[in-house]
Amino acid sequence: MTLSQGFPPVSRSDARVLILGSLPGARSIAEQEYYAHPQNAFWSIMREMFGIEGDYGSRCRQLQEQRIALWDVLQSSVRPGSMDADIRMDSATTNDFAGFFRVHDAIEFVGFNGKKAEQLFSRSVAADAVPASIRQASLPSTSPAYAAMPFSGKLSAWRAALSE
Repeated sequence: MTLSQGFPPVSRSDARVLILGSLPGARSIAEQEYYAHPQNAFWSIMREMFGIEGDYGSRCRQLQEQRIALWDVLQSSVRPGSMDADIRMDSATTNDFAGFFRVHDAIEFVGFNGKKAEQLFSRSVAADAVPASIRQASLPSTSPAYAAMPFSGKLSAWRAALSE
């Protein structure tokens, strides 16, 4: 089985929001871009909320200007395909959140892009690695696999969470 390897965070030290996924899917890994699948709603939501557009590098810079950081809970894991349900926990390595929060001490909110990211974080990240002042919330997954909620519902939920 092939090990899926995550990416470094897209962040600046003054980030106030951290959006966490579980682990990049096959398309994202192939393109070396967060949320690269064309049906993933993440970048469309960022466009609607913050006017973020352009090529990947430009979108990442604009996201950082909004003081939003992107990362994943897992640094690596065996995962055949792109479904979160296929993540093999016996092979999973968690990212260094204690180190991240030391460098990014302005983080006020962690938003989990889907329930799986939240579950992985709560199971794998030591509570003392996360400052108690940081608000956390699960957001509707932007993945095309989560089709139970239309784009308008996802956008509304993300807007409400990120505007608090």
